[in-house]
Amino acid sequence: MADLSRPNVSDDPAERIRVKRIYRAARVSDGRRILVDRLWPRGISKDRARLIAWERGIAPSDGLRRWYHEDLDRWEAFKDRYRCELDAAPELVGKITGYARDGVVTLIYAAKNEDRNHALVLRDYLSQRLRTEGRA
Repeated sequence: MADLSRPNVSDDPAERIRVKRIYRAARVSDGRRILVDRLWPRGISKDRARLIAWERGIAPSDGLRRWYHEDLDRWEAFKDRYRCELDAAPELVGKITGYARDGVVTLIYAAKNEDRNHALVLRDYLSQRLRTEGRA
Protein backbone atom coordinates (compact mmCIF):
# COMPACT_ATOMS: atom_id res chain seq x y z
CA MET A 1 0.00 0.00 0.00
CA ALA A 2 1.42 3.41 -1.02
CA ASP A 3 2.04 6.05 1.65
CA LEU A 4 -0.17 8.95 0.52
CA SER A 5 1.07 11.29 3.27
CA ARG A 6 4.50 11.75 1.69
CA PRO A 7 5.34 13.02 -1.79
CA ASN A 8 6.84 10.64 -4.32
CA VAL A 9 10.58 11.37 -4.21
CA SER A 10 12.89 10.79 -7.16
CA ASP A 11 16.31 9.24 -6.54
CA ASP A 12 17.79 12.17 -8.48
CA PRO A 13 17.88 15.34 -6.33
CA ALA A 14 17.88 17.47 -9.53
CA GLU A 15 14.37 16.19 -10.25
CA ARG A 16 13.05 17.05 -6.79
CA ILE A 17 12.80 20.79 -7.42
CA ARG A 18 9.40 22.05 -8.50
CA VAL A 19 7.81 25.46 -8.99
CA LYS A 20 4.34 26.63 -8.05
CA ARG A 21 2.44 29.87 -7.93
CA ILE A 22 1.58 30.83 -4.35
CA TYR A 23 -2.08 31.38 -5.25
CA ARG A 24 -2.51 27.64 -5.88
CA ALA A 25 -3.43 25.40 -2.96
CA ALA A 26 -0.64 23.91 -0.88
CA ARG A 27 -0.40 20.13 -1.14
CA VAL A 28 1.55 17.48 0.75
CA SER A 29 3.20 16.61 -2.56
CA ASP A 30 4.84 20.08 -2.56
CA GLY A 31 7.32 18.88 0.04
CA ARG A 32 9.25 21.81 1.46
CA ARG A 33 7.71 25.07 0.21
CA ILE A 34 10.12 27.99 -0.13
CA LEU A 35 9.01 31.48 -1.16
CA VAL A 36 11.61 32.88 -3.58
CA ASP A 37 10.20 36.41 -4.09
CA ARG A 38 11.61 39.62 -2.58
CA LEU A 39 8.16 40.88 -1.60
CA TRP A 40 5.43 39.07 0.31
CA PRO A 41 2.56 38.21 -2.08
CA ARG A 42 -0.63 40.23 -1.73
CA GLY A 43 -3.60 38.61 -0.08
CA ILE A 44 -1.73 35.57 1.25
CA SER A 45 -1.55 34.84 4.96
CA LYS A 46 1.44 33.06 6.45
CA ASP A 47 -0.84 30.18 7.45
CA ARG A 48 -2.15 29.77 3.91
CA ALA A 49 1.37 29.96 2.43
CA ARG A 50 2.60 26.97 4.46
CA LEU A 51 6.27 27.80 3.92
CA ILE A 52 9.33 26.39 5.59
CA ALA A 53 11.35 29.41 4.49
CA TRP A 54 11.22 32.76 2.73
CA GLU A 55 14.48 33.16 0.83
CA ARG A 56 14.04 36.69 -0.50
CA GLY A 57 17.78 37.03 -1.09
CA ILE A 58 17.72 34.45 -3.86
CA ALA A 59 15.20 36.44 -5.92
CA PRO A 60 16.51 38.66 -8.73
CA SER A 61 17.81 42.03 -7.60
CA ASP A 62 15.36 44.92 -7.77
CA GLY A 63 17.39 46.46 -10.58
CA LEU A 64 17.34 43.30 -12.66
CA ARG A 65 13.63 42.76 -12.06
CA ARG A 66 12.78 46.32 -13.09
CA TRP A 67 15.06 46.12 -16.14
CA TYR A 68 13.30 42.96 -17.34
CA HIS A 69 9.79 44.31 -16.72
CA GLU A 70 10.55 47.37 -18.87
CA ASP A 71 10.83 45.06 -21.88
CA LEU A 72 9.63 41.46 -21.58
CA ASP A 73 11.43 40.62 -24.83
CA ARG A 74 14.62 40.64 -22.72
CA TRP A 75 13.78 37.16 -21.38
CA GLU A 76 16.95 35.43 -22.64
CA ALA A 77 19.18 38.24 -21.35
CA PHE A 78 17.27 38.25 -18.05
CA LYS A 79 17.97 34.54 -17.59
CA ASP A 80 21.70 35.07 -18.20
CA ARG A 81 21.90 38.02 -15.81
CA TYR A 82 19.92 36.23 -13.13
CA ARG A 83 22.21 33.20 -13.38
CA CYS A 84 25.16 35.55 -12.80
CA GLU A 85 23.46 36.85 -9.66
CA LEU A 86 22.92 33.27 -8.51
CA ASP A 87 26.61 32.50 -9.11
CA ALA A 88 27.35 35.28 -6.62
CA ALA A 89 25.07 33.73 -3.94
CA PRO A 90 26.57 30.27 -3.27
CA GLU A 91 25.37 30.13 0.33
CA LEU A 92 21.70 30.57 -0.61
CA VAL A 93 22.03 28.22 -3.58
CA GLY A 94 23.63 25.63 -1.31
CA LYS A 95 20.85 25.95 1.25
CA ILE A 96 18.13 25.14 -1.28
CA THR A 97 20.08 22.37 -3.02
CA GLY A 98 20.58 20.88 0.45
CA TYR A 99 16.82 20.73 0.92
CA ALA A 100 16.49 19.00 -2.46
CA ARG A 101 19.00 16.33 -1.44
CA ASP A 102 16.62 15.43 1.40
CA GLY A 103 13.33 15.47 -0.51
CA VAL A 104 10.95 17.44 -2.69
CA VAL A 105 11.30 21.23 -2.73
CA THR A 106 8.75 23.56 -4.29
CA LEU A 107 9.88 27.05 -5.18
CA ILE A 108 6.93 29.34 -4.53
CA TYR A 109 6.46 32.56 -6.51
CA ALA A 110 3.73 35.14 -7.11
CA ALA A 111 4.34 36.23 -10.73
CA LYS A 112 1.32 36.04 -13.02
CA ASN A 113 3.30 34.67 -15.96
CA GLU A 114 3.71 30.94 -15.37
CA ASP A 115 5.89 30.44 -18.46
CA ARG A 116 8.45 33.20 -17.91
CA ASN A 117 9.38 33.91 -14.32
CA HIS A 118 12.47 33.83 -12.15
CA ALA A 119 11.38 30.70 -10.26
CA LEU A 120 11.70 28.66 -13.47
CA VAL A 121 15.20 30.01 -14.06
CA LEU A 122 16.08 29.26 -10.43
CA ARG A 123 14.73 25.72 -10.67
CA ASP A 124 16.79 25.01 -13.79
CA TYR A 125 19.88 26.59 -12.22
CA LEU A 126 19.55 24.55 -9.02
CA SER A 127 18.85 21.33 -10.94
CA GLN A 128 21.95 21.88 -13.07
CA ARG A 129 24.05 22.47 -9.95
CA LEU A 130 22.80 19.24 -8.41
CA ARG A 131 23.53 17.29 -11.62
CA THR A 132 27.03 18.75 -11.78
CA GLU A 133 27.67 17.86 -8.12
CA GLY A 134 26.39 14.33 -8.76
CA ARG A 135 28.97 13.82 -11.50
CA ALA A 136 31.87 15.12 -9.41
